Amino acid sequence: MSDFPTSGVATPPPPATHASPLYPLRLTINGEAYTLEVESTVSLLDLLRDRLQLTGTKKGCDHGQCGACTVLVDGRRINSCLTLAVMQQGADITTVEGLANGDALHPLQQAFIAKDALQCGYCTPGQLCSAQGLINEGQACTRDQVRELMSGNICRCGAYPQITDAVMTVLEEAQGPPDAPEPSPAHWTPGTVPA
Repeated sequence: MSDFPTSGVATPPPPATHASPLYPLRLTINGEAYTLEVESTVSLLDLLRDRLQLTGTKKGCDHGQCGACTVLVDGRRINSCLTLAVMQQGADITTVEGLANGDALHPLQQAFIAKDALQCGYCTPGQLCSAQGLINEGQACTRDQVRELMSGNICRCGAYPQITDAVMTVLEEAQGPPDAPEPSPAHWTPGTVPA
């Protein structure tokens, strides 16, 4: 006797009955405590955007190459597409939504507006979080250092000189003017990436 049905209609396979296990996760995001259960395969980016509706963090390349998904984890910048949410157990996470204090914009947000450091705005949340992480790290004092240390954040519109100006404005307010004067950025050709 054959194991195949005698009619010409195939029966679909039974639905999969195994669900991915869920893991408890506690995070503080933008000052608010969260207790969640997530699959081990969920990236921090997908948790923020898809499950918590914090859509300011952008999904650009989903490979850690563009910086659009940059958030702060315990004050340090991280590409949220490259880390699993469960790896951040107990972490303090800040997204672009958490930079402002209510209706009062963060100094970086004010500087980005004043220096016209955005065009389409898609990269701006990642640029802002990266800039705050850069300031937190305390390693950048000059324009060249800012450009180098923010080189992982791509702006397809080419607003790099204005982004650097905005970050330098906030750095100088926090640290005071540099000891040696910076060379003039006049050697940059508009429309090019000053790498």
